[in-house]
Amino acid sequence: MSKRADTTAAPDRPREPESAVGPTPGVEPAPGAEELARRARRWGVWYFAEHQLRTMRSYLSVIVAYSVGHPLLYLVAMGVGLASLVDANGGGDFGGVDYLVFLVPALLASGTFVAASNEFTWPIMDGFKWRRVYHGPLVSPLQPWQIAAGHTLAVALRLFAQSLVYFLIVAAFGAVPSGFGFLAIITSTLAGLAIGTPLMAYAATIRVEKAQFVMIQRFGVMPLMLFSGTFFPLTNLPVFLQWIGWVSPLWHASEIGRVFTYGYDEPLWLSIVHVLYLVALAGGGLLLAFRTYYNRLVD
Repeated sequence: MSKRADTTAAPDRPREPESAVGPTPGVEPAPGAEELARRARRWGVWYFAEHQLRTMRSYLSVIVAYSVGHPLLYLVAMGVGLASLVDANGGGDFGGVDYLVFLVPALLASGTFVAASNEFTWPIMDGFKWRRVYHGPLVSPLQPWQIAAGHTLAVALRLFAQSLVYFLIVAAFGAVPSGFGFLAIITSTLAGLAIGTPLMAYAATIRVEKAQFVMIQRFGVMPLMLFSGTFFPLTNLPVFLQWIGWVSPLWHASEIGRVFTYGYDEPLWLSIVHVLYLVALAGGGLLLAFRTYYNRLVD
């Protein structure tokens, strides 16, 4: 009888872990679905910016090499080598300052200009088509405009960090005589956003990549670097070419950067125009990107 009773007896139920019985003292319970949705609606821009910054970590070595190597190479080639020849033959065209001092604000702006033209083209296509990383957040309360703004914020932080490193390097060479030179970090970041957000809005409309971005680099970005008063004053160009500089955000960023770094003499109203032009391009491009992102992700 005892043996039969042993075989028919119900097995003991496994004990539930203590954490299932009640909350662990001193540990905050996980937020519910409504709270997570509320946080996503409020902080969605920062959440997606964090995602983009983590993605940039995969090519962080490239960013660091570009941020450090680019200014050093240009400083040695243009600011030290060429500058010695230019200064030896008279530098009257550069407002009475050394060629290196004249060149630095433009190099600072052109670095972010080129970096932004890359960050706001191929990665946008990657988000919509290649890896489709933009589509995942749509199952959450994040809105298309938050995705666009988060991407822009992440790139802006990258451009600011790059400009800061660039500035510290050129300042070590004694090429920033003014105490307000650090403000050129902001204007150079604005230069990147001024070219980047319009490109972002355009890239969001492309469904089949057929070397459009390569064409932009070769026939848009590079010519603007040559004809925006980067390596010499814009007035040295023929009049029929000077309009390229007037519409180029790189020229506006270089000019206002020279005001901050060495006190370049220009009317106050023109300095205000430089800043407003950069802000208008960056802000207008971002608003247009909000619309193109919505059309692409929702409609």
